[in-house]
Amino acid sequence: MNLKNVDLKLSYHSNLDKIAKDFYIPLLKEATVYKRAVGFFSSTIFSIIATGLSTIAINGGKIQLITSPKLSEDDILAIKQGYERRDEIVKNAIQREMKEPKTLFEKKNLNLLANLIADGIMDIKIAITENEKQAGMFHVKMGLIEDIEENRVDFVGSMNESRTAIELNYESIDVYCSWKNTDERMRVTEKVNQFTAIWNNTEPNLCIIDFPELKQEILDRYKITDYINYHEFLQEEFLLSDINKSKMPMKPENISLYQYQIDAITTWEQKGFCGIFDMATGTGKTITGLSAIIRLCEAVNNKLAVFIVCPFQHLVEQWVEDIFLFNIKPIIGYSASSQKDWQKRFDNAIRDQNLKISGREFFCFVCTNATFSSKKVQELINKLHSNALLLVDEAHNFGAKRLSLFMNEKYCYRLALSATIDRHNDEEGTKRLYDYFGEKCIEYTLDRAIREGSLTRYKYFPIITTLNEDEMEIFTDLTIQISKCIVKVNSGKTKLSERGKKLALKRSRLVAGIADKQKKLVEYIKPYINDNHILIYCGVAKSLMTDHDSSEADEDDLRQIDAITQLLGNDMKMRVSQFTSKENISEREILKREFASGENLQALIAIKCLDEGVNIPEIKTAFILASTNNPKEYIQRRGRVLRKDERNRKEHAVIYDFLALPRPLNEVSSISDKQMKSELTLVKNELARAEEFARLAMNMGEAEKIINDIKKAYSINDFRLVFEEIFDYEN
Repeated sequence: MNLKNVDLKLSYHSNLDKIAKDFYIPLLKEATVYKRAVGFFSSTIFSIIATGLSTIAINGGKIQLITSPKLSEDDILAIKQGYERRDEIVKNAIQREMKEPKTLFEKKNLNLLANLIADGIMDIKIAITENEKQAGMFHVKMGLIEDIEENRVDFVGSMNESRTAIELNYESIDVYCSWKNTDERMRVTEKVNQFTAIWNNTEPNLCIIDFPELKQEILDRYKITDYINYHEFLQEEFLLSDINKSKMPMKPENISLYQYQIDAITTWEQKGFCGIFDMATGTGKTITGLSAIIRLCEAVNNKLAVFIVCPFQHLVEQWVEDIFLFNIKPIIGYSASSQKDWQKRFDNAIRDQNLKISGREFFCFVCTNATFSSKKVQELINKLHSNALLLVDEAHNFGAKRLSLFMNEKYCYRLALSATIDRHNDEEGTKRLYDYFGEKCIEYTLDRAIREGSLTRYKYFPIITTLNEDEMEIFTDLTIQISKCIVKVNSGKTKLSERGKKLALKRSRLVAGIADKQKKLVEYIKPYINDNHILIYCGVAKSLMTDHDSSEADEDDLRQIDAITQLLGNDMKMRVSQFTSKENISEREILKREFASGENLQALIAIKCLDEGVNIPEIKTAFILASTNNPKEYIQRRGRVLRKDERNRKEHAVIYDFLALPRPLNEVSSISDKQMKSELTLVKNELARAEEFARLAMNMGEAEKIINDIKKAYSINDFRLVFEEIFDYEN
């Protein structure tokens, strides 16, 4: 056990070196002490350095970890407002970073973590900065490794103690050895003294917290055996050195595909690896897509460039999590990517592919639509001269003229994923998608998914809300203006002019934010005031709940989402948070974990950023305030709520849909024919969504009674036919 036996470099860079394999594990195998102070810690690190940690246990050594919680702005504010809650808030923040194991490999290595703590080999302390009773984050990133002869290695750099930091991010560390020269020995000694002072809580403006209950949480969550033989652990087949022998993609052993997924992939193969997976939200499009990649890799002997394109950054990150499980280390391309050198990685991957360098004939590039369509990326793609797969998530977006320009013949293999592949009111765009990607390999509908148990059942409650006098005046005026903007096109069809579209959007936002929706929300959310896992969908409209005349609402008026946040958070004292495009990816991940736990966050208040792809399966109850006439959007929204949670605790979901009607039903009989004609557009568009939601609901009869009351009041008989005729006017 001597650290001098390890051949060490002066520095390590994640884009050039295998830091776990070349640095961590060789040193830890020779060590008796491992000390680490980091600004951010995730349990996932133990999935890749377990081999080294078990060796320390065999060597009779000790492990000391000082880390800091990832405090949100709300956490810091809460500590400022009530300092006595500090320990609770800090503990919850740490627990957010305790990931659930996704594979047998991770389960066994996290079991090692729990046993190291239980056996007294490993100890964890939490650090936060303190200044006049205000909490901040601990950003020190240092490590010390020591052997039985007191040889020491000190390493410092940008790297946190997480799997992402070691394997995906662009990170670096500098290494210093106590035996090399006087300067390095003095530096190492200084770091030893610094760590000791921090561990013993003697550093000024720094507070070190010992959480016995946090260690117990680790034991409860990860410990699956009461005893572990550390010698045998080193020999087991799931060690890092064994599991990653193959650098090629492979399906995880713990992921089993449903028959409909297998059939979809087989059909895709039969169609020359080109086609469309039209699958309802929540039925496993991502896993099916990645499994399809494995099937294609087998067919082409892993000589393949894979391009995965998603509309948003948060979807890219969701894909990355699953891509990792398939033994693929992707190049992650977008402006805020954790891989700061992603363009260089991408360029190198294309070069290696073209040169057919052994072991580098496969790569995966995952990016946003914006990055994919950028000039720089397209220039790099044009250099590629080998087999390529284009996999597009939420592929209906690629039917748009601008994005469709990038669906070229470069990609001999193609796969489109979408729950709503047919573009709303865009036959040309839809045709472009089918012409390029080919036929559907599967059409897995939402009703089939519910029937087969892939999605959860749900109850649907349409809630009637009505426009007030001021809102009705604005609505009528906009409707009159819109009627003057209808123009004829080919084949006798009609559409709205550009001005008409803007007016229709304005009218839609008016309807989304009517005052009665907020009043009714208070009424219907009261039974859930102490519940959790609640989602509120809002529109982008301003609230019209103001003291002055609503027709004069100005830019200072609250948006609906802000008004709802104030209503639920301040007035009703519920624990809520907004989920919008303003939150960055890491903030959204924190919100998702907080929402899933249900302890500190009862409800998410969201707008359109939840319409596509975001996976929050714990949602049990949804209040839909935002009106939409686009089937793609409200189908996506319903799908968000129907995802099955991993622990299978959700027996069914509940959806409250706030329908906006021009007036109370008992007043409809007294209006003129002209008023009736003006109001029918809104009524029919609201009914379209309500009928679709009610169609598959557990309480279909109860929901249809309300729908039939609306139809009766407005004398609507052949509703669907009339609706199709007017639908274009709204869009």
